[in-house]
Amino acid sequence: MTSGTGRRGPYRISVPSRSDPALRTLVEGVGGPLGRRADPGRISPGWFTVERTLILMTVCSAVLAVVVKNPCRIHGWSSPDYFYRACYSDWTELYQSRGLGEGVLPFITPGALFEYPVLLGLLASGTAVLVELLAGGADAAAASRLYFDVNAVLLSGVWILTVLATLRLAGRRPWDAAVLATAPVVILAGTINWDLWAVLLATLGMLAFARDRPVLAGILWGLGAAVKLYPVLLLGAVLVLAIRSGRYRPFVGALAGALAAWLAVNLPFLLRDPAGWGYFLTFSETRDAGFSSAWYVYNALARQAGVATLPPGAINAGAAVLFVLACAGIAVLALRAQRRPRLAQVALLVVGAFVLCNKVYSPQYALWLVPLVALAVPRWRVVLVWQSVQILHWAAVWLYLGGMTSGGPAANNLGLGTYSWAVLAHMLSTAYVMAVVVREILVPPVDVVRRIGIDDPQGGPFDGTPDRFTLRRRAFSPRMQAGAGFAGGASGSAARIGLQDRRAPDARPDGRR
Repeated sequence: MTSGTGRRGPYRISVPSRSDPALRTLVEGVGGPLGRRADPGRISPGWFTVERTLILMTVCSAVLAVVVKNPCRIHGWSSPDYFYRACYSDWTELYQSRGLGEGVLPFITPGALFEYPVLLGLLASGTAVLVELLAGGADAAAASRLYFDVNAVLLSGVWILTVLATLRLAGRRPWDAAVLATAPVVILAGTINWDLWAVLLATLGMLAFARDRPVLAGILWGLGAAVKLYPVLLLGAVLVLAIRSGRYRPFVGALAGALAAWLAVNLPFLLRDPAGWGYFLTFSETRDAGFSSAWYVYNALARQAGVATLPPGAINAGAAVLFVLACAGIAVLALRAQRRPRLAQVALLVVGAFVLCNKVYSPQYALWLVPLVALAVPRWRVVLVWQSVQILHWAAVWLYLGGMTSGGPAANNLGLGTYSWAVLAHMLSTAYVMAVVVREILVPPVDVVRRIGIDDPQGGPFDGTPDRFTLRRRAFSPRMQAGAGFAGGASGSAARIGLQDRRAPDARPDGRR
């Protein structure tokens, strides 16, 4: 595989420890930036190729993810202890409370109710069956621990595959996948629920689309939506780029694939048990605002102040209206920008808007954004700021829930006021990442991905194509823009940004020529 995936041909590998100012400073204590004698394309890395190094980094992170949950593995999962120990996991909670350990299998056992989509329920059921085969007659505590361990092992494999897919999507910037391989939010929140399975399917779908296979991309996104809803939102990003490029066939193919895959998974269970299948929709519609959403904070503060709160119906309508308005704004931005945005940029804005507007937010929802951040805005300063705030929120939510469930002394708990500030901070950090992406869409020369004439490594059928419809008076093709200095040409800022990247020859992501 060559180091670049754009239609202009191969490009040399970007080395973040040299090109990224924040990372260059951080690595000074561990040997400094990559030197000339380890230059990709000139010196063979031997066994430590980019792929193998990232796999090792992911394995180390996966071990840390289990270590974080080890207090519960040793002492058991029980409320409120798993909040104070910050080792809560839906896996064991659902295993104990939904009868998975007693042979009740979501979407398989007649009459079983499960508040998640079908494919996630089948994952929960499949791992429960595997635990039953492995555990035999083990007691409930041992079975719960084994259920967590089995899911953690499977998640490690999913994590590695997602990192490798992100590496392939990154084109000439394979090291950007290290954002996902070492992400603290994945280490801390990856073992809460099965969200990383949806992240894998969403990322594989983007890889298929980047390789001009929109139908396969749609199939993967449809399967992802059968785990968690968010992968289907990527179709919105494809639609906006289809409108601007005038190429609608990729969107139609992806939409058809997504519908076919989603129906293939859901229709049999809908026909077999309509009530059980529809419980997820009913539960989502009628539930109150979830913890850490802006809607929850408003209701909690309103309740404390003695004023009227918002009922679930009003929250549903408000969240839908805000998200639609946000999507309309993103579409206008993409159609008015001087240069067509990259697919990862639009996808990040759409998913980020959904996260901010939705009436439910859990710490693991940050996982949805990690690969998109790595592809859309691979700047380590931005990544570290965002993830640092997410870590603070992750700690705050457990202390707040511990106080709600324990009734213990206030000194040991986090009050609503401090918790509300933590929620606001996590929302502002996500908005900050989105603002950086908006700036890079409006000012293409500052986009580090688009140096040396690259258009859209993840764009697939849209990569390098001219515009057919915009909301500007004059549209520019990517090739015209490259000649005008938008991708590392004439402008001083673009020339400075791309100087380091033009010095070395082309290289493969594994470091060989």
